[in-house]
Amino acid sequence: MVKVLVAGFKGRMGNTTVQMVLEHKNFELVGVFDPMATEKNLNENPAYKETNVPVYTQLSDIKTTDPEVWIDFTRPTSVFDNAKFALENGISPVIGTTGMTDNQIKELQTLAKKKQVGGLIAPNFGISAVLLMQFAQQAAKYLPDVEIIEMHHDNKLDAPSGTALNTAKLIAEVRKEHYQGNPDEKEVLKGARGADYEGMRIHAVRLPGYVAHEQVLFGGKGEALTIRQDSFDRISFMSGVAVATEKIRNYSELMIGLENIL
Repeated sequence: MVKVLVAGFKGRMGNTTVQMVLEHKNFELVGVFDPMATEKNLNENPAYKETNVPVYTQLSDIKTTDPEVWIDFTRPTSVFDNAKFALENGISPVIGTTGMTDNQIKELQTLAKKKQVGGLIAPNFGISAVLLMQFAQQAAKYLPDVEIIEMHHDNKLDAPSGTALNTAKLIAEVRKEHYQGNPDEKEVLKGARGADYEGMRIHAVRLPGYVAHEQVLFGGKGEALTIRQDSFDRISFMSGVAVATEKIRNYSELMIGLENIL
């Protein structure tokens, strides 16, 4: 039985994660965390009347002997401190929150190696998203001119998405940086060409009704290839979260990407 704490349980992804943990026969929910919470116990929430689980609003209040895995769906502004707290206390973090800097991730990886604690940062827990990133990397070997369009709900805080940025990083491993488009082009409206990552353009769409979607567009002489992934419901991410929660304690380093443990 894996003892789990869910951080960010007040959010939509966090709430979906709480339900998954409660329904999973091999998991035990031992706590939830959210600085915005007013409850002291999860059973104060009408949806969890039969669930006797403590609610924490401060990291210092968490009983660090209880959880073995820390699942984090919080905010870009707090995820680094959360992950650092977990690693320092021997808790394996499974992080779905995006927005950390490369330097923050490196610091966490160094800490994980020092503490010999396994952890995972996954830009996307959807199996289809993991496959999209792998397929895109393969395609870029033969079609190096590429642009990325990611589409998310209008409450998402970071842009571009972690998935889109990770897609670009994977493509950059097999693609030489180069300028795409007309070298004399001029943006009549600033930002029209999107963000620039080593010559690739990334476009972020934020609209109500969307959940998480991505297209990777490749262009070649006389041909084009589009790879698209759609997540229509947050439940699609839970199989990946469950796999990570089950396996992460078998590792002693902080890894990036769900594909590392599949």
